[in-house]
Amino acid sequence: MRKNKNIINLVSNIYLSPSNFIYPLFIVEGKNRKEEINSMPGVYRFSIDCLLGEIDACLDVGINSFMLFGVEDRKDELGSWAYRDDGIVPSAIKKLRDVYKDDVTLFADVCLCQYTVSGHCGLISNGVIDNNKTLEILNKISIVYASAGVDFVCPSSMMDYQVKSIRKALDDNGFHMVGIMSYSTKFNSSFYGPFRDAALSRPQFGDRSSYQLDYRNPSLAILESLKDVEEGADIIMVKPALAYLDIISKIKERIFVPLAAYNVSGEYSMIINSGLDLEKVTMEVLYSIKRAGADIIISYFAKDLFLKMKGF
Repeated sequence: MRKNKNIINLVSNIYLSPSNFIYPLFIVEGKNRKEEINSMPGVYRFSIDCLLGEIDACLDVGINSFMLFGVEDRKDELGSWAYRDDGIVPSAIKKLRDVYKDDVTLFADVCLCQYTVSGHCGLISNGVIDNNKTLEILNKISIVYASAGVDFVCPSSMMDYQVKSIRKALDDNGFHMVGIMSYSTKFNSSFYGPFRDAALSRPQFGDRSSYQLDYRNPSLAILESLKDVEEGADIIMVKPALAYLDIISKIKERIFVPLAAYNVSGEYSMIINSGLDLEKVTMEVLYSIKRAGADIIISYFAKDLFLKMKGF
C-alpha cells in the first residue's frame, strides 16, 4: 500500500482543496497601502485599492472565501467605528461586492477589540465586560455588515447568547439570508499575539479570561459550540487549531453543521520562523487540522500553499 506515490494517493482519503479555505485579510484606511506585519512575515495590511490585487491572486489559485478584519486607529469607548456605515469593513464589503459580485464569499469578523480604547472584545462597565450592552453593539455591527453585502457575520467576542441575539437582529431587519459563522469555541490563548499586533487590538488592561475559554476545560468548550448550534449558528469554529485538535475531533462527532478551524497568527509565525522545511511542515499541519475533522480551515498559509500546489 506504500509501494509508490500513485498507490499512496489512491488510498488516501483526506484532501486539501482551495474551496474549503478562508483567507484572512487585514484592511486599513487610505490608499496605496500594503504594509507587512512585522510579527507575521508575508502577511500584510491592505488599503481597499490594494486589496483587490490580493484577492485576484487568490482567485487565480481557487480561493474565493475571505475573512475581513478592520484595523482602526479611531478608537473610542463604544467602538463606534465598528458599526458606522462608512467604516473600513463595510466600505470594503461594498467595494468587493461591486467588483466581484458573487464570485467571492465574504465573512466579516464581528468584535470590538480593534475599535475600543480598552482593546477588549466587549464594552466595559465598572471595570468588567457588560455582556448585554455588548450584544446591542454586536447586533449593530452585524446589521451594518449585512447591509453592505456580507455573506456571513462572524461574532468572535465570546459573549453569552451572541448568536441568538445577532440572528434575531438580522431576521428582524430582513437579512434572513445572511449566515452566522460563530467563534463558538475560542480559547484564551497565547497564540493570538501576532494578530493583536496586526489588528492593533491588544487589551490595555487585564486579559480576556473572563469571556474566552480556559484550555483546561474541554467539556465547557464542547458545550459552547453545542449551544451556538442551538442558537442558530450556520457554521461553528474552534480557535486556535493546533493545540486543540482533540477539541475539533470531539465537537465534530456531536454536530451536523460545518466546522471551521482557525489556524491562527501565532501558529503561522511559529512555523514561518521555525527554520524547518516550510512547505512540508505547512502541509503536515493543515492536513492534521483537516484530519481532526475541520470542514473549513481559516489560514494565512492558504494563498501560498495553493500557489505552490499549482506550480505557479
